[in-house]
Amino acid sequence: MTPLRIDTAQLFEIEGSQAVRLPEAYRLEGDEVIVKRVGDGVLLLPRNNGWKNLLSSLEKFDGFEFEQDQGEQQEHDGGDF
Repeated sequence: MTPLRIDTAQLFEIEGSQAVRLPEAYRLEGDEVIVKRVGDGVLLLPRNNGWKNLLSSLEKFDGFEFEQDQGEQQEHDGGDF
């Protein structure tokens, strides 16, 4: 099993806003990202296809299974809603 690699990034302030200087291996394309707080952390996703990138990256975790619960199927009689 490969040892877990932990990289770090520099935090700094620019004109009152906090910024993160990402290492080259973590650079994202484009000029805007989706930002989501996850517990005590922050998730950054490329705005141009964030969810696709997130779901494909989950496959890299050993033993991780992603199942999407669609809920109970409801029958529709074809009439107006």
